[in-house]
Order: sequence, then C-alpha cells, then structure tokens
Amino acid sequence: MRPLTLAIGASLLLLVADAAAQTSSYPATAPSSISSVQVTAPPRSVRLYQEHLDAVRGVYALSNGWRLKVDSAAGGIMARIDRQPPMHLIALSPDRYVSRDGNVTMDFNRGESGDDMLMRYVPNSRVAQVIEVRATLAQR
Repeated sequence: MRPLTLAIGASLLLLVADAAAQTSSYPATAPSSISSVQVTAPPRSVRLYQEHLDAVRGVYALSNGWRLKVDSAAGGIMARIDRQPPMHLIALSPDRYVSRDGNVTMDFNRGESGDDMLMRYVPNSRVAQVIEVRATLAQR
C-alpha cells in the first residue's frame, strides 16, 4: 500500500510542476533561451564614374559636431568620422552609399545647393535604434 501512495504523490508533484511551467506569462530574459538568425543579401554596387565621386568627396561638418571626411574608393567611398577607422561604403546610386552590413547609409547632394548630406546609422546592434545626422559640406 505504501508504494502506491508514494507513486500517486510523485505523479501529482510532476503534474503540478508541469502545469506551473506552462502558465508562465513573462518573456524569457536569459540571452541563451532565445536565438534568432537574420539573413540579408549584400548590397549591389552600381557603376560609378569619377565625376560622381568628385561630387561627394570632401569634408563635411556634421550636425552633432563630428567631422566627416569622404574620399573615393573602389566601388564606392571611404568615410572617416573624426579619428575613427575609415568605413567603406558601397554605391547604390551616385548619391546613396551604404555599408556592407547595412548599418550606415549616406545620402549626398541634398538640399537646395546640393551640398548637404544625410547619414543614418545604427549605434548598437542590440538596440532597435537608428540615428540621423545631417551635414553640410565644409570644404572640397
């Protein structure tokens, strides 16, 4: 009789534990409990001529106080902000450039005179945030 009582008690404990695990209403917070994969195709560059690169080349004064230096590179431009390492951006059009990972985009030849630029970037891949910085051409 005693083994039957122990078996019934153990099975009730397992049912209660299983039911409690299924009624959790909070999202999982452990980083290893959720995994995701994002697949994107790399951007395709367009054919650029030297006149397109000359139109965007120069030093830009960004609205947040940074300085952006843009030089021509194979298939796009090299952009350097202040003393940071340079970034290679691929040309999507003569006026639009994007980094390979898609986290930085630059749109040139904006505004009335065509000397303005708009840069969008993702500061941290863990946060869903995009920052916009406007710029005017400081010198060529």
